[in-house]
Amino acid sequence: MSEKIEIDKFDDLINENKYAALVMRQPLKPVEGDNAVIYPPTFAAESKDKKSGYNIDTFPNTETGELVNVCLIDSVGSQANRMEPLFKEKKYSHLIPQIKVELEYKADNSNGKKDTCKETINLVDVGHRIADAVVRLSDATGEIERAFKSLKQGNAEIIARLAPTSLVFGCWDSRGTGVKVPRIVRASIRALNVHPLKRSAQYIPASDHFSEAISPSSTEKKKLPDAGMGHVPSTGDPGGVILDKDSQILREAVLSLSVLRSLKAEDIDRTLKLQRYLLGLSLVSFTAPQDSFLRMGCELTGNPDNPAIWEMVQCDGSRKPLTIIHEDALMYANSAAESFGVDKGNTFQFDPKKAKEALKKKDESD
Repeated sequence: MSEKIEIDKFDDLINENKYAALVMRQPLKPVEGDNAVIYPPTFAAESKDKKSGYNIDTFPNTETGELVNVCLIDSVGSQANRMEPLFKEKKYSHLIPQIKVELEYKADNSNGKKDTCKETINLVDVGHRIADAVVRLSDATGEIERAFKSLKQGNAEIIARLAPTSLVFGCWDSRGTGVKVPRIVRASIRALNVHPLKRSAQYIPASDHFSEAISPSSTEKKKLPDAGMGHVPSTGDPGGVILDKDSQILREAVLSLSVLRSLKAEDIDRTLKLQRYLLGLSLVSFTAPQDSFLRMGCELTGNPDNPAIWEMVQCDGSRKPLTIIHEDALMYANSAAESFGVDKGNTFQFDPKKAKEALKKKDESD
């Protein structure tokens, strides 16, 4: 565990309605270097007659009239899901309750019988956090319901003691109370002025004589390519985007102090402890180094020739440099967590009966 730091070190960010947010803008660069091809995420097609593709918005430059574009490289939700698992690591795990869910299921074994298996899921790996079905449909349903209802009534302390990262990275209890929790920390990565590419491929089987070897029926013969025993062409699939001298990749991150200040407890003293604790968690995730690997073909690092800009944005719009380093953020988070008091956590059991009830309600609503 890191050293401690003064518990009131960042109280001016909490107590005063002076600062709106902490902002970071970081130019990124592919590990391949300049003029590289990178692969954005693909999204489902808008209609059946179209293929899945990248999220690229094109519009005219107001000064030159030339077309420019913005390509989504990593969404706000995806970035949150990359940052949150940090709190599983030994260096940070003591900062939050370690909540896990056990899911029991039957699986075939080598003898053709069913074995009882268990899967343990850490809450920080769950996309919808405390509102996710895997924990919402467990024996913690009542506890989660109370936490959301308490938040709706203006008390965020209960959910902070149960699942604080659900406040830091936000969640939406869409299938329960309907409570929406805005993100304190949000980030995204976009690329400007990219050129989409197409990719074609041809799978060639190891032998041209599979058909003669197995004498398939006419129905089976059609299935040979699916089984890896026939030629499979692929044409016109997304093939990444290429960057040129006018391209730019930018990661933007915001720590919203306005959202943080909106989260309160029963009284002033408890509110201060709560907000210090959430600020500590937020600063840790906000300043933590990012893994360069996003997906195959998309590894991005910082750009030494164009370093990140860190700023404190005041409510009147004025800005000044931000100088919080990660180790200071961690020391502050340690002090704030100790003052707030962090539970060790719990292991909940997924409840198949509740899951079936949810499916039944879904059928009835449809």
